[in-house]
Amino acid sequence: MLARIFHMLVKEFLQLRRDRYARIRLVVPPLIQMVMFGYAATFEVHSVATVVLDRDNSQESRDLVSRFTANGRFEVIAIAGDEVDLAQLVDRGRATIGIQIRCGFAAQLRKGVTAPVQLIVDGTNSNTALIALGYVNRIATAFASDYASNSVARVAPALLRVIPSVELEERPWYNPGFESRWFFVPGVIGSLMLVITVNLTAFAVVREREIGTLEQVMVSPIRPMEFILGKTLPSFLVGLVEATLITLVGTLWFRVPFRGDPLVLLLGVSLFLTCTLGMGLLISTVCKTQQQAFASSFFIMTPGFTLSGFSFPIASMPLAMQWLTYLNPLRYLLVVLRGTFLKGVGLGVLWPQMLAMAVIGATVLSVSVFRFRKSLD
Repeated sequence: MLARIFHMLVKEFLQLRRDRYARIRLVVPPLIQMVMFGYAATFEVHSVATVVLDRDNSQESRDLVSRFTANGRFEVIAIAGDEVDLAQLVDRGRATIGIQIRCGFAAQLRKGVTAPVQLIVDGTNSNTALIALGYVNRIATAFASDYASNSVARVAPALLRVIPSVELEERPWYNPGFESRWFFVPGVIGSLMLVITVNLTAFAVVREREIGTLEQVMVSPIRPMEFILGKTLPSFLVGLVEATLITLVGTLWFRVPFRGDPLVLLLGVSLFLTCTLGMGLLISTVCKTQQQAFASSFFIMTPGFTLSGFSFPIASMPLAMQWLTYLNPLRYLLVVLRGTFLKGVGLGVLWPQMLAMAVIGATVLSVSVFRFRKSLD
């Protein structure tokens, strides 16, 4: 049995060695996607196009506007002459935010009453709008605090010593600079592995069936289980090599720290590969052509990304969708990847994710092997 599996392994790697384009497909696209996602996937908003309508034109209003220009996150693209100009710039998509400071802004501040500032936000891109609103709130809060302090200092300096204040001392753990890249790059590793390994198994078996060599194998002395092992083991080894390659790019090129135990990561990746190889094998049992395999893998991978927590927080999803995420192995791998990369935690923390992937992998692989053996018989 071992000898026949070994010969199957040799045959698979010889086929891979002879297929130059297959070798290129295994290495180049994942690296390109890794670099593209690493640079492009980010939650940060570096430049918010802003239009300002300053009807008060006072020292206070100019001070407030200057804080936006000095912040670095806002790019004041125009000073509107009236409300129509401001609305048109937002309507045409040239400005994401419109700030209108009405007449009497400084007078209200000097009286010690609340001075409203109107903020118009283009909500078509809700993510950018929410992030920009966060920046605006910080600037407005700092302006109000500084203005109040300066007013008190001018009128009654002694009061400054007795007015209580709260100082927020921020201590972000694991990602001190709030780098989006540190969050996304480990997620990209898991997503690429899902795509590569599912396609690898599904297409390899379906291709054998499509070109007619599967029937030749079936009439040979090799048993169905040996054939399945001979087909999945090379994909498993290739998946491990791909994961190592992509992880090295993430740590060496994008400088994402790896603080955990490599063996814990290896265990998590291996369990995830059993899940994805089982999915690929299951696709190969229901598909007759590579086009069908492509459509089926797309049907599995798209919800796999959406329900993994890679881009969208699972806690924000409807309850029914949250329950569905428990069937998604990528959800657990992302926790393992981010836990080993950023937190440096081990099996004592990650064992629930390992157990879940082991259960899913054993179930999917068993069903796939049963269906595949039945189709071979």
